[in-house]
Amino acid sequence: MSPGGPIRVLGINGFHADAAAAALVDGRLAAAVEEERFRRVKHWAGFPEMAMRYCLAEMDGGSGDLKDVAALAVSRQPRAYLWHKAWLAATHPRSLRRAAGRARNLAAVATLAGRIAERFGPHVPRVWPVEHHLAHLASAFFCSPFDEAMCLSVDGFGDFVSTMMAVGRGNRIEVLRRVHFPHSLGLFYTALTQYLGFLGFGDEYKVMGLAAYGEPGHAGRLRQVVPARRDGTFELDLRYFRHLGEGVDMTWDDGAPSLGPVFTPALERLLGPARLPGDELTQRHRDLAASLQLVYEERFLALVRTLRRETGLRALALAGGCAMNSLANGKLLADTDVDEVYIQAAAGDAGTALGAALWVQHMELGAPRGFVMEHCYWGPAQDTEEVRRAIAAAIPESGGRDGSWGEISIETAPDEDHLVGETAGALARGEVVGWYQGRAEWGPRALGNRSILADPRRGDMKALLNAKIKRRESFRPFAPSVLEERTGDWFTTAYPDPFMIKVYPVRPEKRPLIPAVTHVDGTGRLQTVSRRANPLFWKLIHAFEQRTGVPMVLNTSFNENEPIVNTPGEALDCFLRTRMDRLALGGVVLRRAQDAERAGGGGA
Repeated sequence: MSPGGPIRVLGINGFHADAAAAALVDGRLAAAVEEERFRRVKHWAGFPEMAMRYCLAEMDGGSGDLKDVAALAVSRQPRAYLWHKAWLAATHPRSLRRAAGRARNLAAVATLAGRIAERFGPHVPRVWPVEHHLAHLASAFFCSPFDEAMCLSVDGFGDFVSTMMAVGRGNRIEVLRRVHFPHSLGLFYTALTQYLGFLGFGDEYKVMGLAAYGEPGHAGRLRQVVPARRDGTFELDLRYFRHLGEGVDMTWDDGAPSLGPVFTPALERLLGPARLPGDELTQRHRDLAASLQLVYEERFLALVRTLRRETGLRALALAGGCAMNSLANGKLLADTDVDEVYIQAAAGDAGTALGAALWVQHMELGAPRGFVMEHCYWGPAQDTEEVRRAIAAAIPESGGRDGSWGEISIETAPDEDHLVGETAGALARGEVVGWYQGRAEWGPRALGNRSILADPRRGDMKALLNAKIKRRESFRPFAPSVLEERTGDWFTTAYPDPFMIKVYPVRPEKRPLIPAVTHVDGTGRLQTVSRRANPLFWKLIHAFEQRTGVPMVLNTSFNENEPIVNTPGEALDCFLRTRMDRLALGGVVLRRAQDAERAGGGGA
């Protein structure tokens, strides 16, 4: 770093699920991306080398390597709570036999500087270890518009803590309370997710979708599994969990993360036999999912009410893996005394890369705040030349040129208005559109730059997308992206959510008009789209409204059981192997000969 030059801080989440990197220049975000986007493995865990290289290249005025970086922040602190860890190891020796993987993981974190030198050269800046949940809190509060707020982080575990409650003021965060291992709301949700037969890492979101189909008749028994405490927090009844008594196998090596069985046979004695993957989903399973969601919400909202009572504040900055529970988030304004909520786009573990960098920027270097995350478009972008090369590779006979090539036609839109108008018309006719524009989204949601779009008015669209495009479970809902200024006309809450992390009820009179994005319980996990944050996507939705009277489109991530597409080539591959009708790669539009099964039926 040159004297008097900009302060560049690189943050990473490494050797943990959702490995990622984020770059700050003078306290403002320059780039952020998950490693999975490059590796093409969901939730990729390990050393985020490719994400780091991208972020370094995007640092304004930097050389693209580490010699201009003032600090490197990592969202792990292996030495945190050593006495607590030693006491648990001594009192629960059976768990040690499964601890070898965790020990290797901590060793990798401890030798991070050496690995960075091997990959990036000898100019390694000071490495600042930041405790996992402090990074979560920093990622929420220091990106928020609040000068003062309650801060809450809730997840499985990170650095021996599952929950952290704090107050943020200016450029400081003061921790008020922690919930330590072995107690965890995130682990409670994961255990029941596994019990319901969803064993993939990160499958909790499937249970959230399933919950709408059930009734919470098992809530009484599940409250026994995670009893409430008088101080407003919670504990686990450890008879139902393996992680303390026996340990749980975990894999965080380079590749897909994995987590072994979390629940014990005692849970089956309480609830009945667990569902195996592939077994039929019965009403009992749906009711268990609804019960799990209700009990989770009770314990989660109790934490918020406790913070509200103890601090007197009405603004909340929320992070952690559990901050992705959009059902619970949607009830914060209605069911607590909170007036304002901020949850940044990558609230889960990927976001700790950004949080670690912000913690160092403000808490260690003492720099003032000067950044509010209003949008999520911090990932890679590709220019028209790269798009043309990708088309030539995917459709060799085209040479990347406009024209008709078999069932595919290629045409360049003359301007943005033409692109928006043609795409809005196609959506209104019932076409399914791949929409690849600008910089990629940071976080797990596709929010209008790497999206698959469709008409929300079509009653058959959900089944069509699930069966022929997304190839996923039929019970999972699709989300609406709505013009921010129209939100209150269509949903019972007008509070904006640009990052699609809250579920709101759709107004009853509007539900028949948008069946493809109204879940079975009458709700939608919406994204509010502002003209300021994403002018092109706003223009597209506005053009669709002019044609249909509906100020929203169905929006789902541009992928098919894989990470969201990152390059034009990946977008083309997904388009060609599914039955999407149209793909807009920037201003270059590919169209497939019309599929009569999908055309028409859109309504007025």
